[in-house]
Amino acid sequence: MIQIDELKQNIKQLNAKMDGIGESLNLPKLQQELDSLNEQQHRADFWEDVKNAQQVSQRAKNIEHKLAAYTKLRKRLTDVSDLVELCDGDDAMLEETAAELQQLDTDVYEMHVETLLSGKFDANNAILTLHAGAGGTEAQDWVQMLYRMYTRYCERRGYRLTVLDYLDGEEAGIKSVTFKVEGDNAYGYLKAEKGVHRLVRISPFDANKRRHTSFASLEVMPELASDNEIVIDDKDLKIDTYRSSGAGGQHVNKTESAIRITHLPTGIVVACQNERSQIQNREQAMAMLKGKLAELKEREQMEEAAAIKGEIKKIEWGSQIRSYVFCPYTLVKDHRTNFENPNVNDVMDGNIQPFIEDYLTKAL
Repeated sequence: MIQIDELKQNIKQLNAKMDGIGESLNLPKLQQELDSLNEQQHRADFWEDVKNAQQVSQRAKNIEHKLAAYTKLRKRLTDVSDLVELCDGDDAMLEETAAELQQLDTDVYEMHVETLLSGKFDANNAILTLHAGAGGTEAQDWVQMLYRMYTRYCERRGYRLTVLDYLDGEEAGIKSVTFKVEGDNAYGYLKAEKGVHRLVRISPFDANKRRHTSFASLEVMPELASDNEIVIDDKDLKIDTYRSSGAGGQHVNKTESAIRITHLPTGIVVACQNERSQIQNREQAMAMLKGKLAELKEREQMEEAAAIKGEIKKIEWGSQIRSYVFCPYTLVKDHRTNFENPNVNDVMDGNIQPFIEDYLTKAL
């Protein structure tokens, strides 16, 4: 039976968490910044500099979202606190209040996590690149599964996903794919996914149903809002053009609209073939290059150059940041209740896509 004293204790703890969130956000400073941005937006010459106007508008929108979310949680917490005082002796009302308090606890935790995303680029959009590593066709199929996993994750969080570059596998799957994720704190949430991902499963491409290990690497970089943060000299760039692959009509098949840019000092290579115009592809590729250089610069500020070089690992054994093990059979069988599809035979036959999408999106 639910006890009122227990609910009151939970409310007290949530109030303490909200106080901590308010201190972390520095609400008076945020409100002062919002007032300043609103003042800029009301100036007659505000839209003369379009890029600056977009940045100011986006920043104001982000601050308004934070303040509104904090105010809404505070009001919900106050309402629940008042409701607890009114439901003494009413068990049905107590259960309803407890359910609301549990949901409120989840929402407060989500906001607490957002306050931790205070890095320089955490609020920016993210650009992700997946590459197949050791494992051949298996690895390419693994890249496709990871791509679908991140696609589902973005859908659940309400993020917008745009494919920038896509290279099909020779037999199945994807060799490499680059896509942009747009949304609040997209880079902050996804930056920890950077590294090598390892999959162990019964191969659907092996007639003998043997266990195979596949590897894929994920690069995560922020999309920079300002062109002034990173300055690139034209003489440091090698620019190649080629025809786009995949569907797109006669235009992409007859013109070299795709762009590949190599930054000679660092060896960083970026490519874009999503747009129909070569100029648009070049602009997007330059934005990707600046994002990679910004990420490199941020790491150099935290560590020595030698340490950074030591972290660059091959996409193979011993380099993974996470392992996804769907074999041996006993491991899957013991944990089959964690998946929406409990048919273990599907896993043994290599049909693990439903398991991947359900389990991994929940893990994120």
